[in-house]
Order: sequence, then structure tokens, then C-alpha cells
Amino acid sequence: MEQVYFDHAATTPPREEVVQAMLPYLRGKWGNPSSLHHTGSRALEGVERAREHLASLIGAQPEEIVFTGSGTEADNHALIGSWVANRNRRNHLVTSSIEHHAIHHTAAFLETLGARVTYVSPDEFGLVHSEAVRAAITDETVLVSIMHANNEVGTIQPIGKIGAICRERGVLVHTDAVQTVGHLPIAVNDLNVDLLSLSAHKFYGPKGVGALYLRRGSTVASFIHGGGQELGRRASTENVAGIVGLGEAARLARQDMAAESAHVSSLRDMVLRELEARIPHLHLTGHPTQRLPNNASFCVSGVEGEGLVLDLDAAGFAVSSGSACSSGALEPSQVLLAMGIAPLIARGSLRVSFGRTNTSAEVERFLELMPAIVDRLRKLSPVAAC
Repeated sequence: MEQVYFDHAATTPPREEVVQAMLPYLRGKWGNPSSLHHTGSRALEGVERAREHLASLIGAQPEEIVFTGSGTEADNHALIGSWVANRNRRNHLVTSSIEHHAIHHTAAFLETLGARVTYVSPDEFGLVHSEAVRAAITDETVLVSIMHANNEVGTIQPIGKIGAICRERGVLVHTDAVQTVGHLPIAVNDLNVDLLSLSAHKFYGPKGVGALYLRRGSTVASFIHGGGQELGRRASTENVAGIVGLGEAARLARQDMAAESAHVSSLRDMVLRELEARIPHLHLTGHPTQRLPNNASFCVSGVEGEGLVLDLDAAGFAVSSGSACSSGALEPSQVLLAMGIAPLIARGSLRVSFGRTNTSAEVERFLELMPAIVDRLRKLSPVAAC
């Protein structure tokens, strides 16, 4: 049985055009782009073309793009690099309590080095209000880092307003846009950001490659040291094939974004509308309108999210839960708890995220199966064991 993939927020399948664009750089154009000879220059051409495609996608200048090994690396570079470069005059960072672990754990690491970090809480819809960020900023704040959209519940944050506040206070602003680049129209100037992180595999590119937008003139230290690659901002021989794949994914995203967004948002709305009507005690999570077009997230009372994931997997559907098994106990999502959702309800979290090739027929099959799966799990145990 071929599985229906409803977990595009976790990763996306590389588009065939992306794979085909990469292949020449795994074969004939395999040179080191730092080399001066013809073999190296052919590889460099691919890297610079990809830089142009990505810059066009987010409204940046090519020289403001720094290629990285992942979105996580880009997040680490943004936070650690900003703090290291400015800690002698400012030692405070502001972020939110619903960030991805790539931000949350990095901020916690910086606290062990002496940084002060303020974690702003969201409202019940997972929205981080700009005025709450304003209240958290002090004269010692060096950086504000708020994600563009939450990876679990899909709520889109008011980054443009937050960025404008940071500009007024002379504070650097970073956004983790891993969930939004390639899926939402983005212009870094409209967002008022100095740094922006992204990852290729979230929009039909390859894994193992990401990028950091670094606004010209921003004071940010290098994160990986060694050679002088990426204009001295990120040492290490470039993953040329991966970067070319990222560039092609960016080109295709710019071309197809509007059509894909309309398609996946119709599937999302269908799932949220029908499940709420068919399953009692189902709680929608995230902002009702200000959310990612492909993200349907909800909690089902009386069941464990892990149980739903496993039963749906057996039925041929790949989805994810915000819960995680740890030390023999199922822990509810910290994002949902920060939104004020009760732990027993948060344990039943599920995220269904759609992609360009999903169909309404697949969604209809999913909707037919879900009530019976929920009913079976509720009969087995009101709170399933991990």
C-alpha cells in the first residue's frame, strides 16, 4: 500500500526538476567553487545562479545570502553571531516561548555563557503580539528573534510590525522563516528583518542545505571558522549540488507559489471544517485565519497524539503529532502548553500538512477513516500509554 503523505511541514519530497538540476553537479561539474581553474569556475557558476534565484524569492540582494548546511545552522548563526559581535555593549535577547528547538535551545545555550534572554508568551491562538515584544525590549537588547510561522500550529506572526519596533530601538531582528519561505510571498524589507533563516527541504529542495539572509551592514560574527568561503561569513567547501537544488527549488517556488497556496489551503479548510463537524470534543489549534495555507492542526480529547499517528500510519497516512515520547512518558507539546491548552487536551495533538501533489480524494479518504480511529482509541483508553 502506497502511503499518502500528509506531513509536508516536517519535510517535502524533492521536485524532479530539482533533482535534475543537481545531477550535473554530482557528475561533470563537481569542482570546488573556490578553485581558479575551469572546473572550479563551472561549479561557482551554479552556486552564484542559485544565490540569485534565492535572493529573488525573498526580495534580497544576492550578496546578502549566506548558504548554510541547514535551517538549524542558520538559526544558530543568527543568534550566536549577533550576541558574540555585540555582547560588549548589549547582552539581552528577546524570543518567544513557542520557537523551534533550533532557536529555543540556542538561546538556552547562550544563557549558560552569560546572555540574558526574555521569552515572550503567545495568546491562545499562538500569536506573539508586537506590543508584548516592545515591552520586552530594553536598552541592553541586541536581538529579537521571532519565528515567521509556527511549525506546529501554523500561526503566522506579525513580523513586519515587530521588525518596525526593533528598528525604532536600534535592535537587530531575526526570523526563522523555515516554514514560510517558498510557501508565502516574502520580502525582507517589508518584514523589516536583518536576518532570516530558511531550509531547502521545506519547499521541495534537498536536505542538508539552507541559507541565512544577512542584511548588508548588520554586525554579526561568523559562526563556522576556517576558509574564506561565502565572503568570509561561513567557512567550509560549499555543498554545490545542494545549493543548486536550493536555487532551483526557489525558482520553482516563485513560479508556482500562488497556485499551490490556493490548492493546499482548500484541502486544509476541508479537513478543519469536516473534522470539527464529525468528531466530538475536537479542538482546533492555531489562528483561525492568520495561518499557513497547508497547516491543519487540532487536538482530540481522550486520545494520545502518538496513537493517532500510529493508527493512521497503519491505515496508509503519514501525519505527525506535537507530542514526544521521553523517558517512558508522553509529554504534551510545549507550544500548546504555552498557548494555554490543558495538558490532557494537548496530549491529543495532531498536525496534518499538505503539499502540491495531495488531492481532495486523499482528504476524503482521511476524513472517512478518522472518526472510527478516534472512537477505537477512546474506547481503549481515555489517556493512552506512551
